[in-house]
Amino acid sequence: MQQQLKRWLSGPYITVGLIVVMFLVYGAMTLAGGSQNAQVLVNFGAKYNPLILAGQWWRFITPIFLHMGFEHILFNTVTLYFIGIQIEAIFGHWRYLAIFLLSGIGGNLASFAFNPNSISAGASTAIFGLFGAFLMLGESFWENPYIRQMTKTFVLFIVLNLAFGLFSPGTDLQGHIGGLVIGFLAGYIVGVPKLGKISTVKRILAVIVAILIMIGLYYSGITL
Repeated sequence: MQQQLKRWLSGPYITVGLIVVMFLVYGAMTLAGGSQNAQVLVNFGAKYNPLILAGQWWRFITPIFLHMGFEHILFNTVTLYFIGIQIEAIFGHWRYLAIFLLSGIGGNLASFAFNPNSISAGASTAIFGLFGAFLMLGESFWENPYIRQMTKTFVLFIVLNLAFGLFSPGTDLQGHIGGLVIGFLAGYIVGVPKLGKISTVKRILAVIVAILIMIGLYYSGITL
């Protein structure tokens, strides 16, 4: 029994848990009137600038767990599973969760600032943050052959996804870029004990830059 518990705790239980929560929320939204219904999205916590400006700051977090339609949640959860299990194994469970949530908040702040007229939802902001965390690994541990190869793969994947977003109406490209940047910085902030030490200077600079970016995005949003 103890061995089974240890095996489960060493697995990607945060990634699986996040996916389960997303599907539970999707099911609740479907029963409430449909996950593509604008009012349902707002009721469940989508990013909607007028309500954020009215004081509902939690809408920077809740959109991470909402999706618009089955194709949206399927694509995001499949992507989250394959990238998430790698990031969770490398960073550890709680550091991974911190990167995921910080990236999602950062992406939603970017959407709040630069895409004020749309209702936004989806885990893409946080998923792009996981890509950003892999870029951080590439910068810090380039001598590791596995990290080097995976970083090259994810750079290509990021470029293709951003390019696809440019030509896809409705894609919250600003949110994706915001999540990517904050995820890159979050990787330094939380550290990677399993791979090696990140210099204190880099970690302090990452904290300062991340805070300044997020504050700047928030105030950009409230002044538009």
